[in-house]
Amino acid sequence: MDGQAIAMPVAVERPPEDVAARVGALFDLHHQRLFRLARRLSRSSEDARDLVQETFLRAARAPGSIPQGATHEEAWLVRVLINICRDQWRQNAVRTRARLNGNVRPEPAYNPEPHLIAQSLVRQALESLPPRRRAILLMYEVEGTPIPSIAKLLGISAVTVRWHLSVGRREMARSLGKGSHD
Repeated sequence: MDGQAIAMPVAVERPPEDVAARVGALFDLHHQRLFRLARRLSRSSEDARDLVQETFLRAARAPGSIPQGATHEEAWLVRVLINICRDQWRQNAVRTRARLNGNVRPEPAYNPEPHLIAQSLVRQALESLPPRRRAILLMYEVEGTPIPSIAKLLGISAVTVRWHLSVGRREMARSLGKGSHD
């Protein structure tokens, strides 16, 4: 018998308010990350919100299947979200085939795989950067934090921030195989 089999009956016996509190805590901890992933997997923000909502509805319906521990919970929620996406893609493909007649061509199916591969390559390139340079690059390029704010936050000069940005961009380009033509 494994730990999940033991934990599941205990979770099922919890009062409804405990389940609601757990799902609420899961939402507070993981909804932003799940929304970002859902947004990358869907065509619009509304679709992404629906995906996240359905993910947490499934968590609320089966609280005993959610593993303990933040990383395990997040992994479980991500798997649920991806499975929901796959189900929707399959349903859309079936509907598209059903609507086809001899003159109508279906829309090309949305394939998230190239995006997920690119995302993985960028993540690997970022992970190869020294921590300070990675943090500066992410704060500036992803979060849109201005250079003076980054400098103040890290206790370094704006010139140093600019230098880290320049070097970080070159290292990222090299890691991603683009080379540098500066």
